[in-house]
Amino acid sequence: MTRRFVPSLLPVILLLFGCAGPTQLAKKSEKRMDQGDHWKAWALATRALDKAPANQEARAAATRAANSISQDWQRRIHALAGLDSSQAVDQVLEFAAFRSNAVRYVTVTTEPSWNLEETALREAAARRNYRTAVADLASNRPKRAYLHFMDADHYAPGYRDAAARADRVLPEARTTVAFVPLYASSGPRDLGRQVAASWRGDVVEHMTPPGCIFTEVLPVEEVERNLKASELGRTSRDEALRLGRRARADRVVWGTIGEVESRTTFSIFSDPVWRRVREKDATGNTTTHWVAVPIEVISRVRHVDVSLEYEVIATRTGATLARRHDPCSMSARVMWTAYTPIDDASSYALVTDELRQGDPERAKQVETRWKATVGEGTTLAQVFQAKRGSSRAQDPREVLGRFIAGAAFVMLEDLPSKEDIAFAALARNWRPVHRDLLAMDATDDVDLGVAAEVEHR
Repeated sequence: MTRRFVPSLLPVILLLFGCAGPTQLAKKSEKRMDQGDHWKAWALATRALDKAPANQEARAAATRAANSISQDWQRRIHALAGLDSSQAVDQVLEFAAFRSNAVRYVTVTTEPSWNLEETALREAAARRNYRTAVADLASNRPKRAYLHFMDADHYAPGYRDAAARADRVLPEARTTVAFVPLYASSGPRDLGRQVAASWRGDVVEHMTPPGCIFTEVLPVEEVERNLKASELGRTSRDEALRLGRRARADRVVWGTIGEVESRTTFSIFSDPVWRRVREKDATGNTTTHWVAVPIEVISRVRHVDVSLEYEVIATRTGATLARRHDPCSMSARVMWTAYTPIDDASSYALVTDELRQGDPERAKQVETRWKATVGEGTTLAQVFQAKRGSSRAQDPREVLGRFIAGAAFVMLEDLPSKEDIAFAALARNWRPVHRDLLAMDATDDVDLGVAAEVEHR
């Protein structure tokens, strides 16, 4: 009899628990308030209201917590106002955001004089930033002026003409950057051009707001329309500046690529590996045993070293704003085996458990020879999977891209050229360039010493 009524009672039980949940949260909120933790009390009360917006106990708990937070916040702002007006106005903005977000739950009460006090603090901060922005303009600091005009409008939206003046000064604050072909002392004639184009693509992808506000990287076409054939691979520093000025760039990224040094090693792994075979006997039982499989894995590794030095140069003065010397290295490993796995790659093992237990020294020697050929961390299964996927011809650019991305090896019969590997090593060096440009983004020329050099000249 009881068993028959349980299903019909289940919705009622769930309904009772559903109603009790918000009420329990409201009681927990009140308990937290009694303990002096109004933020935890607020979190519990709003969770209750999210579940049951009409729950009066939850609304009362939320109102109590919100008003306690409000009173505490106003006291802290009053205390800060006489000590640090900048911190005080930042707290004003945070307090305003809290009240705005709380509207969906309760109306947060403030002191009768609060609106006037908040307005006074906001306008004082806006006034300070506006005056600083005007002074920045007078001292030839358009970037700082833009930021201070924007801060003025942020603290007191609509304050005077701060927003309009920020819009007007922004074009002057922009810094245009051109990536020009690097000077390559060896290698293909257009190596420096390829590296510059590769750097530009990666830097543009990452020079985005909010981290980057003022830097604009010019299109490749803006530079190359002024490029002479003689400058394609041997662009000097003076020629780089000429290209930048003709492209109306404020700064150029240029550098020198040293001699490409290369060494190649060759190794063969020829120990047999093991394939797991499962067979059924006459009684239908499955037995498993391992059979030795003769195999040769040929590995060639080409290691390339190339020196790189680059500069970020101000086109107006020729002053070096950033310089870095980075030796670049990259190793490319290609492997080949004539053996095509019969079964799934997981059916093969370099050494079996029986071999490891019966002759651990031999097992260790096999594993050492394997690592010496294929590299640390590369497994037999990975080599066989790569073999299965190597039937199609591979685009050399795709192969280089895999090495740039950090591939341990590529299944190929031949190595990429030392020039191709050198390009891959140089191309992935865009990050230091990006960091330098980002570090200078919000700094005005006068603070980088550019204007001072103009006056000196």
